[in-house]
Amino acid sequence: MNQVYTAGAVTGVVLITVLVGALGLRISRTTSDFYVASRSVPPWLNASAISGEYLSAASFLGIAGLVLAQGADSLWYPVGYTAGFLVLLAFVAAPLRRSGAYTLPDFAEARLESRVVRRMASVFVVGVGWLYLLPQLQGAGLTLRILTGAPGWLGGAVVAAVVTAVVAAGGMRSITFVQAFQYWLKLTALLVPAIFLCLAWSGGISPGAVFDRPATFRTATSVTVDDTVRIDVARPTRITAVGTATVDGTRHHGGRFVLAPGVHTVDAGATLRFPAHARVPERAGYGGTGDGGTGYGGRADWARSVTGPQEPHHLYATYGLILATFLGTMGLPHVTVRFYTSPDGRAARRTTLVVLGLIGAFYLLPPVFGALARVYAPDLTLTGQTDAAVLVLPARMLGGGAGEALGALVAAGAFAAFLSTASGLTMSVAGVLTQDVLPSLGIRHFRVATLAAMGVPLAAATMVTGLSVADAVGLAFAVSASAFCPLLVLGIWWRGLTAPGAIAGILAGGGSALTAVALTMADWVTGPGWPHTLLQWPAVWSVPVGFLTMISVSLAGRRALPVSVAATMARLHLPEPAAPARGARG
Repeated sequence: MNQVYTAGAVTGVVLITVLVGALGLRISRTTSDFYVASRSVPPWLNASAISGEYLSAASFLGIAGLVLAQGADSLWYPVGYTAGFLVLLAFVAAPLRRSGAYTLPDFAEARLESRVVRRMASVFVVGVGWLYLLPQLQGAGLTLRILTGAPGWLGGAVVAAVVTAVVAAGGMRSITFVQAFQYWLKLTALLVPAIFLCLAWSGGISPGAVFDRPATFRTATSVTVDDTVRIDVARPTRITAVGTATVDGTRHHGGRFVLAPGVHTVDAGATLRFPAHARVPERAGYGGTGDGGTGYGGRADWARSVTGPQEPHHLYATYGLILATFLGTMGLPHVTVRFYTSPDGRAARRTTLVVLGLIGAFYLLPPVFGALARVYAPDLTLTGQTDAAVLVLPARMLGGGAGEALGALVAAGAFAAFLSTASGLTMSVAGVLTQDVLPSLGIRHFRVATLAAMGVPLAAATMVTGLSVADAVGLAFAVSASAFCPLLVLGIWWRGLTAPGAIAGILAGGGSALTAVALTMADWVTGPGWPHTLLQWPAVWSVPVGFLTMISVSLAGRRALPVSVAATMARLHLPEPAAPARGARG
């Protein structure tokens, strides 16, 4: 891959991001401009900005990697990400805008008249934001390392520096224009290569290639494993050790040897050369299936759903994914803060409808890359770098100048994904830190908070490894769904919610989900059993826990209802022309 093209594309995206952010800085004249763009962003611009920050590393890289590794059931990710906005449209968008709040903690305090609820919500907003920022920085490091050979930490450092500068300088005005531009760049960066790759595939480059047969190496392929792995070989395979490679405790100094059927251990740093048409081994035990890999890479049922009887825990995992993605969107801090920039509730609804169309169009593309990678980059399932599928396909399928040019375009889109989502998350986390941690609401303190908002996940990105981009984002969705979905739905639609009920529900639902996420990321429980599954997909039980706790505690303490709950509920649900009149009387 041409590193000059790639470096030029990434540099171009960074420069354009800074220039567009500077434009926002020039027109940010008031504090309202800085925090909520003076609540005057029209639906099309706002929808492009929301789509830009929502389509993160998990969307651009992770979905294709999951489709490559796990097959058809991974399509629940884009379905859930999109459907989450449908839930947001139906239950939250307009009332949240009418609340007049700036952040989720603002809404919690205004609805329940409790500083304790506000502080509790602030803790979880910051936690979800940092958890979501982590895979953006890791994905940036992966992208730059694969495309240019740069150190793994460099990509995250570049994203952190650019985002911190843009957010601290221009606030919401700046990142609105930046994220709108980056959505259309990301769509172009996937659409144009997808067209060329599909034409190349259908034009005879891969005659007879099918997607539901065991993955094989199309040509003789050398695979280097960075970490010690256990691989599951389905049939006897003659391979060649390149240099010194240790397999099953035996050192091979070059030369050929045969891997018998079964599970083998390959030590870190080994380079093995597989012959053309050999079946791709799988990473044993990763999916808990006993047949290696993710449970799909070498099987003929790759294109089928994983929720059948052959995978007893995957039905539960699918429900966990659906609940997390469907309900988690409404609590994501960088998404909800966007609705406060709409002029009114009607504009917030129109914005959400446009967002559904924009992200729906985008999500048609990553599965195409995942399916093509099944044929042209199956070795990624062996090395564990499935998130790189989108990045390597142009060079592998087309080669030459066309492949290098399209690869550079994909790299530009990938960095746009990291920058746009990271900027929205940093803006929302810094806003909460400014209001609830630092002693002032001034812009100077916001800029200090921006450093903390980005610094913590940047440090964590150097310590947490081995978790796929999409899986890490899925964990953030699970915490968001468990902590904020009950708070928003009950706070908007049930006048009986009390402050003690909200506190107990956030602690029970969000706290249990956050604990499960921490244990998952620390590999505290491993293996294919129920304990690991329950911790990895907590939304199935943590979301109901949050709802039930809020309702039961609120019913037990009805006397704790806020004094102005009737007026607050009226403000949330009456059209905007009526809401100011009520506020003027009270």
